[in-house]
Amino acid sequence: MRAGYSIFLLILSLTVCNADKLSNTFYKNTCPQVEKIVREIIQIHTRNNPSLGAQLIRMQFHDCFVRGCDASVLLDTVSNSKAEKEAIPNQSLGGFDVIDDIKAAIERVCPKVVSCADILALAARDAISSPFKKSMWSVQLGRRDGRVSLATEISGNLPSPFANFTSLVQLFKGKGLNVNDLVVLSGIISSYTLTFNACLSHRFTALIH
Repeated sequence: MRAGYSIFLLILSLTVCNADKLSNTFYKNTCPQVEKIVREIIQIHTRNNPSLGAQLIRMQFHDCFVRGCDASVLLDTVSNSKAEKEAIPNQSLGGFDVIDDIKAAIERVCPKVVSCADILALAARDAISSPFKKSMWSVQLGRRDGRVSLATEISGNLPSPFANFTSLVQLFKGKGLNVNDLVVLSGIISSYTLTFNACLSHRFTALIH
């Protein structure tokens, strides 16, 4: 299941991001310490919060399925337009404080270099990997942060807890994913025993709703 999990995340990342611009060595010259910083902070937080991996993976899926992996889920509301994080499906997301801690630590070493989208991708990987004492998959870097975050865009991009299998297949198809990816996702749910608001494991939606 670890292999399937890694493959699914790779497919998702390359589908909803511009794959041509992503690289494992994107910060080699500008911030070579980035992965070490993320890993060390995640290790501290997971000691007190064993469910952090589930929280950050859920946050990453909620981010990627709306505007792509652009960290728009992290943005706060400005003016009169509510941000994504204020939409009902996102009000139960956890881990924002962890991302803030990582961002602050990185800014002290590499100011204005590393995107929040890359931080979220690394943090999710490291939180899930923490119990295994090694990185479970490689994260390609180079995502750009979005500047638009609208709660109104959540509907139609994240599945309803009442969605049937056909609806889920169509939603995944719209993101460049297929039935096999949906099945892998259901396996991830079983493997990591993630529990959310409804009996979503039967609908393959636990990680993205």
